[in-house]
Amino acid sequence: MSYVIGFIFLFAYILGGWKFWSGFRQTNFEQNLIKRLYLSALWLPLLVISKSYRKNYQRALKGK
Repeated sequence: MSYVIGFIFLFAYILGGWKFWSGFRQTNFEQNLIKRLYLSALWLPLLVISKSYRKNYQRALKGK
């Protein structure tokens, strides 16, 4: 049972990172590969601790 929960969490984490990666051009962040990799990989902790990141994450998801 715990494997299923772990798999679901891992899938959701990867999906959230992919969604941010796909919409990265819509954000206010500097458009370079290293920053894109870093911000996509650490999306969940940054989403929790940074208000400006939350706004940019929403822009990436909505395409605005």
